[in-house]
Amino acid sequence: MKILIADDHDMVRETIALYLQQEHGENVVQASSLDHALTSIQNSPPFALVLLDYEMPGMNGLAGLERTLAVNGGNPVALISGTANKSVAEKALGMGAAGFLPKTMAAKSMINAVKFMVMGEIYAPLDFMTAEEEENAAASQLSLREKQVLKGIAEGKSNKEIARDIDLQEVTVKLHVKTLCRKLQAKNRTQAAMIARDRHMI
Repeated sequence: MKILIADDHDMVRETIALYLQQEHGENVVQASSLDHALTSIQNSPPFALVLLDYEMPGMNGLAGLERTLAVNGGNPVALISGTANKSVAEKALGMGAAGFLPKTMAAKSMINAVKFMVMGEIYAPLDFMTAEEEENAAASQLSLREKQVLKGIAEGKSNKEIARDIDLQEVTVKLHVKTLCRKLQAKNRTQAAMIARDRHMI
């Protein structure tokens, strides 16, 4: 089985290729740009699977996916990315991509996903595809005041400074901080700010 991995990050590309070769004996071809990948496809029989890095040179967003789908003989093409969000993943799948693989995936999970897509199945990790919905749900649970307090915490302000900024009593701000920690399941105000940043709530 012949697989093409196209990624401009040498270490990422070589690590995935090495794992596939060592664990499953796959024939892996590597490319560092979209043009390089397309040349490889055009100069050989269709690959069983092509993995494209969403942000490598030549991709131009999802246009690169569209071009690759057109030349790979109907065989599966999937995206890998360390930055693309759920919206990009959904659009890619809608265009006919065989899957979407975040680079944060464990190596073993990625290999299983590759096998899944080669068999003609569609793959997208459930936790990634639902994370944004969970983030939005968490944000919707916060009142306007709580969001204002959370923003102040994230900016490194004290309760006294936040109270002055949004015209509240300091004791009221303290209560809001306590409520925020409970709602975000944070141990303290610093962790609450980190969680909020990670979930794009502020």
